[in-house]
Amino acid sequence: MAKKFKRIERNRPYLNVLDFLIQEKTFLAIILSGFVLAAILIDYGRAAMWLGFAFAAYAAVANDSIQSLGTFIESNKLRQWWVLWLFIGSIFLITVTFSWVYFDGDVTYQRLLNPDGTSDYPHPENFSFFQIIAPLVLLILTRMRMPVSTTFLLLSVFSASSSGITSMVLKSVSGYALAFILSFIVWYAGYNIIKKYFKSRSMHVGWSITQWVVSGTLWAVWVMQDGANVAVFLPRQQTAFQFFVFAATIFFGLGLLFYLRGDKIQRVVSEKVRISDVRAATLVDLTYVILLIYKLFISTVPMSTTWVFLGIIGGREIAVSLARKKKGKKHKMKAGKMILRDFSYAMIGLLISVALASGANPAIRAEIINFFMKLF
Repeated sequence: MAKKFKRIERNRPYLNVLDFLIQEKTFLAIILSGFVLAAILIDYGRAAMWLGFAFAAYAAVANDSIQSLGTFIESNKLRQWWVLWLFIGSIFLITVTFSWVYFDGDVTYQRLLNPDGTSDYPHPENFSFFQIIAPLVLLILTRMRMPVSTTFLLLSVFSASSSGITSMVLKSVSGYALAFILSFIVWYAGYNIIKKYFKSRSMHVGWSITQWVVSGTLWAVWVMQDGANVAVFLPRQQTAFQFFVFAATIFFGLGLLFYLRGDKIQRVVSEKVRISDVRAATLVDLTYVILLIYKLFISTVPMSTTWVFLGIIGGREIAVSLARKKKGKKHKMKAGKMILRDFSYAMIGLLISVALASGANPAIRAEIINFFMKLF
């Protein structure tokens, strides 16, 4: 008598890894090809520059869609993707063109180029392997739905010293704290009013108009803050040709992003409470853009807008979970775990950024080693 077939449980770790490798085989092949290309072109300055830029253009936009465009994409799921793309793409072109003209070729609003012509993130004559692969690492983390800081990952490997990284971290931490507190106050103090007026599915057309205005403003301010993350691979003052390639690449990259509806990282936004409601999305974006404008004008030091966004989302989730009158602690624990997970991912990204920076820059590596030697 034949033995009865026994099904193997799929919760074993090595089977999960095999499933992942099979499901992501195309993505992994692209990443592996990227590493190989980086190793081959590392000694060819201009080729390495354009390769790193191509990686960074897609990686930065794909990861940062969660913060600057995530709520916009989520609350406009019923609209055609190309309408959203042309709206956001046009704002991007206007924003970077103004900076390129006004700041004599600098598209970053002086995030990378100081008024006196110096830079804390100098453009290298010869790129290191770690600088080229930094965007690939970001792509891997993005694929894993980890909302890590693009600023830390991409700018840290170009920093002339550890002080450049330290200033970014301090400004980003203060941004996270301010965002968390402000968002918590707005959503906790106004919970009953928000619940009363946001409960109805029908809403005035003015909400949609307001959301598009707020989202467009948010996107423009985000470009002023984080455009440096992509432009860091190009000369600090771009020629007309370099600017054309820079602007066109990101413009069409945005088209792909909207076609994919944010791709996998979009789940970080989609899982939040009622964020697909246009009114809720508008309130989140309004809080976000106010903080970015404030941080934009008080200092030209680059900042992780991802951390600010996570602070806003975190403050909102905690406020809503505490203000709701549902019995039990299940929803409060869920909100707490969600925030802890997002923050943990952001910290993982910071640690990886420091590791890449130490690999790319011997001076930073020496400073880190000296720090730990003094510590122990």
